[in-house]
Amino acid sequence: MRVFCVIPAFNEEKNIKAIINQVRPLVDCLVIVDDGSTDRTADFTLREGAVLLKHIINRGQGAALRTGTEYCLNNGADIIVHFDADGQFLSQDIEKIAAPIKNNKAQVVFGSRFLNAEHSSEVPFIKKNIIMPLAKAVNRIFFNVNLTDPQSGFRAMSAEAARRIGWRQDRMAHCSEIMFEVKKNNFKVKEVPIRVIYHNFGQSFSGGFKILKELFIAMLVN
Repeated sequence: MRVFCVIPAFNEEKNIKAIINQVRPLVDCLVIVDDGSTDRTADFTLREGAVLLKHIINRGQGAALRTGTEYCLNNGADIIVHFDADGQFLSQDIEKIAAPIKNNKAQVVFGSRFLNAEHSSEVPFIKKNIIMPLAKAVNRIFFNVNLTDPQSGFRAMSAEAARRIGWRQDRMAHCSEIMFEVKKNNFKVKEVPIRVIYHNFGQSFSGGFKILKELFIAMLVN
């Protein structure tokens, strides 16, 4: 099965070379979506030999993932993995994320920061104890989604599932919208434990509540 990986990138020239070198050997095709960067993200991507797609303006992570996913579907992907460019996800978890689909045990797989008690303690306090519980409550009450990680950006889906999942939220609310679409389509779902390395522990309340605001927007849209 051909595994494609989509990575949205906005001004990631400091990280993109390392991320490409870590991920590219593990997948059949690596797609970087430069989401309106003003730095040399695109130049470094081309230099490292990954597929480059570009947005002229910054449209948001959800929009970049949609662009990359459409490319994958049009170019023979069997499994599509969504990954981040900031170095927080571990490339060695890609196989873990894709395995349940390869083994016909799931159609969509979400990585969860909270299934492994040892590593969940590394999640920043505000995110773990305030933002995530609120986001989880919104998902459960308004979307009927009850997964352990309410804002998981590390996921994999079969090509069949990807064709039927249509998210419209361009920014961070796309995470909950994708979960809602998965629930609505009755896909076979599995969560697997992942580790996230946080480089910035100082996420503000305003940043967290911006995510919550976008979740309510997604609720109204759906």
